[in-house]
Amino acid sequence: MRVTRFGLAVGIWIALAAPTQANELRFAFQGDIHSMDPYSLNETFSIGTLGNVYEGLVQRAPDLSIEPALAESWQIVEPTRWRFNLRRGVTFHDGRPFTADDVVFSYERALSEGSDIKAKFATVAEIKKIDDFTVDILTRSPNPILTSEFETWLIMSQGWAEEHGAEKAESAAGQDESYANRHANGTGPFKLVSREADVRTVLEVNPDWWNAANKTHNLTKVTFTPIASDATRVAALLTGELDMAYPVPVQDLGRISDAEGTEVLVGPEVRTVYLGLDQFRDELLYSDVKGKNPFKDKRVRQAMYQAIDTVAIKDKVMRGASNPSAMMIAPGIIGFNPDFSRLPFDPDAAKGLLAEAGYPDGFEVTLDCPNDRYVNDEAICQAVVAMMAKIGIQVELLAQPKSIYFGKILAPNLDTSFFLLGWQPDSFDSWNPLANLHACPRSGPDEALWAEESRGSLTQGKFNIGGYCNPRVDELTQLILSETDQEIRGAMLDEVWQITIDDLAYIPLHQQAVSWGVRSGVKVEQRADNVFKWRHVVVQ
Repeated sequence: MRVTRFGLAVGIWIALAAPTQANELRFAFQGDIHSMDPYSLNETFSIGTLGNVYEGLVQRAPDLSIEPALAESWQIVEPTRWRFNLRRGVTFHDGRPFTADDVVFSYERALSEGSDIKAKFATVAEIKKIDDFTVDILTRSPNPILTSEFETWLIMSQGWAEEHGAEKAESAAGQDESYANRHANGTGPFKLVSREADVRTVLEVNPDWWNAANKTHNLTKVTFTPIASDATRVAALLTGELDMAYPVPVQDLGRISDAEGTEVLVGPEVRTVYLGLDQFRDELLYSDVKGKNPFKDKRVRQAMYQAIDTVAIKDKVMRGASNPSAMMIAPGIIGFNPDFSRLPFDPDAAKGLLAEAGYPDGFEVTLDCPNDRYVNDEAICQAVVAMMAKIGIQVELLAQPKSIYFGKILAPNLDTSFFLLGWQPDSFDSWNPLANLHACPRSGPDEALWAEESRGSLTQGKFNIGGYCNPRVDELTQLILSETDQEIRGAMLDEVWQITIDDLAYIPLHQQAVSWGVRSGVKVEQRADNVFKWRHVVVQ
């Protein structure tokens, strides 16, 4: 058995045949799908999994290139007008025909109050139905990455949503549950059979899928079980209860690779794991510092940055399965520049910076952290707590399952002061993290609220939880979105990333590894975005 080493290529792995009795795929992930509503939470696992049930106008091929899906073709009719020719003969799982009305409806629903995917439509002024199988997308300015952003915009049925009172998206932080939370009606190759949140989700093949004649999978059924415990997830794979499990804990890679009947595949993920700080409030919610916010002081942010030993995290926590990062994007993302480097790990310099900022004895603060979302997320946070203590910052760790964690930090009142998150741009372009994580998020001059109040503010830092703001970054972000000259655009990207790095907008940690465990006799294709597409799975 072998382990594919942590490198730069997207891996495609075919296991040697071992007979099995059915064409059922049984797999586990460390957390559950947040909701069956594809607009509820812009999180890779949830949207990626739902991409097996719902489909977009476009999709990504195994090599991550954009290819047709519900749109057969498209062309730029004018610099600010895209025409999409829709696929005929497509039906939703309940038998309703797919038409242009569903595209227009899905656009309006994606802009509804509870939607978490509004930023995908930052430049879209209107989507117009030309006829039943043609839509025009009008943009406010040229947008060279429109189709890349649309890859995870999944189309819903207007009739089905209206019949079940699900015309608006369910908010990830909300308390009201819509019909679309536990039910689904897509056009994709798999359809929902049953859904028990945090227990089991069962799906079956869609015999009426528009591309069934060309399918490459041989599945008849998919059973997904969320298993938070690493040990339990690995044991289920090794005993044959699962066909695939991810992520594989780094400490178990060798064990799974050496076991008879299982393999592991490890490759780089284009996700950056980072720490964020509330730089917006005048006083932190969770700190013993009163009357001011220490995170507004760049010297404090730099002290925290230089107190973190990312090499130690890589070696001891991630066991080599990570790449420390100076940027908020990974290699492979448009705009990545290997010339940027991290500030040196230097606890003594960090102590000096704290003293200079007026905190010679440090201070107390709470760190919010998920414990079932990223590879070794809670262990990373524990390491950060220990490193902060060495410079006098006493950190209380609050680690929670992602089902609770995302609701907390994405709540309208921004219930956090210090947090760990990961981000990968599904467009594979820098504009995505710039617009979502770095754009000034204020909805008003004196309001600490990030929620968009109009379509004109769709780019205003939807996930800029810490409230970082630099007007020049906003200006460049807007220009980058519409610039079609790649040389000019590249220079802008270098400038904007230099600004955010100098500002210490965030504390980037690393890009984690994609680590999958697979039973022999199962063919899978692993993507660098860690999205698992069942339409490429063959069970032997």
